[in-house]
Amino acid sequence: MPTTTTPQSRAWKDVSLSTVTAGFVAVTIGYTSSAAIIFQAAAASGASEAQISSWLWALGIGMGITSFGLSLRYRMPLLTAWSTPGAAFLATSLPGIPLDEAIGAFLFSAFLITLCGITGLFERLMRHIPGAIAAAMLAGILLRFGLELFGAMESQWLMPLVMLAAWVVGRRLWPTLAVPGVLLTGLGLALLQGQVDLQDIPLTPTTPVFMAPALSLSTLIGVGIPLFVITMATQNLPGVAVLRAAGYQPNSSPLIGWTGGVTLLMAPFGVFALNMAAISAAVCLGPDAHADPRRRYTAGMAAGVFYIIMGVFGATVTGVFNALPNVLVIALAGIALLSTLAGGLTSAFAEPQQRDAAIITFLLTGSGITLLGIGGPFWGLVAGLVTLKLTASRQVS
Repeated sequence: MPTTTTPQSRAWKDVSLSTVTAGFVAVTIGYTSSAAIIFQAAAASGASEAQISSWLWALGIGMGITSFGLSLRYRMPLLTAWSTPGAAFLATSLPGIPLDEAIGAFLFSAFLITLCGITGLFERLMRHIPGAIAAAMLAGILLRFGLELFGAMESQWLMPLVMLAAWVVGRRLWPTLAVPGVLLTGLGLALLQGQVDLQDIPLTPTTPVFMAPALSLSTLIGVGIPLFVITMATQNLPGVAVLRAAGYQPNSSPLIGWTGGVTLLMAPFGVFALNMAAISAAVCLGPDAHADPRRRYTAGMAAGVFYIIMGVFGATVTGVFNALPNVLVIALAGIALLSTLAGGLTSAFAEPQQRDAAIITFLLTGSGITLLGIGGPFWGLVAGLVTLKLTASRQVS
């Protein structure tokens, strides 16, 4: 009698230590790089300590469900994340706005995002973005992390240098386990130096708090619409572009629809915007996650599990991350993304006729500028497409 292989059993066979580690590193990067901004945004809305914890619970659960489910369903490393630029925008825009009106704005923004996914508008837009431009955007997004890795050596040279040496040795001896070796090396050194303080960390699960929404026209326009634009332009657009630059070709419409829909359902508990991840997802897209691109989707599933754990124990996990030395986190993020950054640069400049557009996209994306409340990745994309159009016309003539 023949045996039937279910998607779940196949996924279990595809799991490896490298994919689990990649998922863990991706989630670590996401939390350590921007959790403080979430606290600031929640506090700006006047949320209580219990409500702030609910924000972290809901974001963790929402990212976990979508990352695990989408990765399993489409067999790609489809990580989601909270909108970090959106959180930064909220931290400066919510003071003076009642919390219930803020929740109403989250619902409105989520509705617009869901609509873009359902109608297929976002997918039609992505079809007009060349691979070189997408790869240049990816490289520009990751540039800061590579620079910070070496910049950290100026003041605290030992930790980054030792971790980088561990990565070089790992790439020579056991390529698929190079990043896990870096993580263990950094943790070991931090413990030897007494830089990890695990005292006073709460060990209790987070309790979700329902926050009833209220609709205010001024808040919908002043907060909801900008949050929608920021999330789509600076998060979902690079997130899908990163996937395509890495060789994956998902239909982005259901991805956007699911992230918007889950945000819509969980906004009353504190989810302000879920979107396709770019920076953290890049960790799961390269050969360090797994040599076989067809098995890297399990890194996305692993990330989903870690997201859920962090959501359930949001306060505990936040305390643990705060206990790690900042230089360890910076070095881990930079080293974990080196291979993906190299791949993005290779793809961006492979075609001579697209190099002018690619360099404009790369530099503008990596500059970190913000214009009209919208970050560099969006403007890098726009400038690259305009440059490509103009240079293509010149070459034809």
